[in-house]
Amino acid sequence: MPMAKTPKRPLFIISDGTGDTAEKVVRACLLQFDGADVQPQTFANVATPEQLENLFLLARDHGAFVVTTLVKAETRALAERLARRHQLQWVDVVGNMLGSLSTFLQRSPRETAGLMHQADANYFQRIAAVEFTVKADDGKEPRMLLQADIVLVGISRTSKTPLSVFLAHKGYRVGNVPLVLDRDPPETLWEVDPMRIFALTIDPSNLRQIRHRRLEQMRMSERTNYGQLDYILAELDYAHDLYKRNREWPVIDVTNKAVEETAATILNILGERFLQSRAGETGQL
Repeated sequence: MPMAKTPKRPLFIISDGTGDTAEKVVRACLLQFDGADVQPQTFANVATPEQLENLFLLARDHGAFVVTTLVKAETRALAERLARRHQLQWVDVVGNMLGSLSTFLQRSPRETAGLMHQADANYFQRIAAVEFTVKADDGKEPRMLLQADIVLVGISRTSKTPLSVFLAHKGYRVGNVPLVLDRDPPETLWEVDPMRIFALTIDPSNLRQIRHRRLEQMRMSERTNYGQLDYILAELDYAHDLYKRNREWPVIDVTNKAVEETAATILNILGERFLQSRAGETGQL
């Protein structure tokens, strides 16, 4: 007889906001444990002691590990009491940080849930950045490059669009320019501050696989130039020749990299150049 499948171990994330921040922290930590069969479940907008008590009872019944992001001191104190009462493993993600910051700043926290979710100036700045980036995608509006905080250049399928959108959600206006073999980039590109331009490259074999998957999705033949290794190599040679003539452009290899990793590299370079001034993306506790 086949062995019964071991159920996933429950992990409760309890928040008086949306729980996004806590969920990201938990998932980032779980990546450090190979083969960990854990099922995180988020309980958001927990506003009353009764809700909190019911969730801790549920956690006890399921033997769950509990993670909380609660901004009110009295609610965190209740969570601590409930964890002890029900003998649960419990982590308070924000309590120590709030306490330490209070000591450092010599003032008390507001203890108001949902502050990062309010529509403040930074929020509208991010919305404007996303709208700008969508309009400037794929070189559709070359004149918009002059207003961009970041300009990405690279051949097709080097993650220009997803990277642009990710950076836009962090408040940066991003334009991207596709490099096409034997075709000059738009003249506007040469008017952009070169310190804001980033060149993307990729391993040719990896790019070939990505393009083949794209051709399959579009139900097109793999025999087109787009998917042929010789053509890809020629495109990359053309791009790298352009990069060599523009030494101010950092060349970033996106092979097997998540957009988050590439974005972090770009923002680090902007910071070193004292050009990182946009509002960062905000999560929600």
